[in-house]
Amino acid sequence: MQGKKKAICTTGFIIVNIGIFLGIMLIGKDGDTMFLLEHGAMYAPYILEGKEYYRLVTSMFLHFGMQHLLNNMVMLGALGWNLEAVTGKIRFILIYMFSGIGGNLLSLFLNRNSGVYVVSAGASGAVFGLMGALLFAAIRNRGHVGRVSRRGLFFMVALSLYFGLSSSGVDNAAHIGGLICGFLLEAVLGEIWQIFRRSRYRSHRES
Repeated sequence: MQGKKKAICTTGFIIVNIGIFLGIMLIGKDGDTMFLLEHGAMYAPYILEGKEYYRLVTSMFLHFGMQHLLNNMVMLGALGWNLEAVTGKIRFILIYMFSGIGGNLLSLFLNRNSGVYVVSAGASGAVFGLMGALLFAAIRNRGHVGRVSRRGLFFMVALSLYFGLSSSGVDNAAHIGGLICGFLLEAVLGEIWQIFRRSRYRSHRES
């Protein structure tokens, strides 16, 4: 029961992603690029010229078909279950959301510089952010976090990046951007949390 309580945000994000996917299926074609574009997918010209900045967030909750959704939700469940127990709810939500946005921003930047504009969507930037945060937490904890080892995480990161880079139709910039953001966010937010805990402990001792 305790594990389930600790993973409430992970469960919540999975439910939201699946719920949106089912809603998209009811009103249109879940894997149709143009349909997802009309409903919030990432597309550089719409963001840069149309100022539709909300797409940096909405695209995180859209998926190109059942397989795309399942791949991301399995990873979200596996990573989130371990990370949320370490970070707590608020830090976990911040890491998930800002990693997804950060991954989308890197993808947007590279799209603009290359002049090659693609429609993209999916939770993978945020999921890679959880991977990056877990990696930092494992380094900070000298090898392990939850049931995951630092060596296992390095292998998971390398394997995930390899599959992304060797596959077509994958937004690798969002993956790499999310991974970096998650790593840095856990470094910063974890340090802030430790400072807060130490100051609260001192104030309790003094009182």
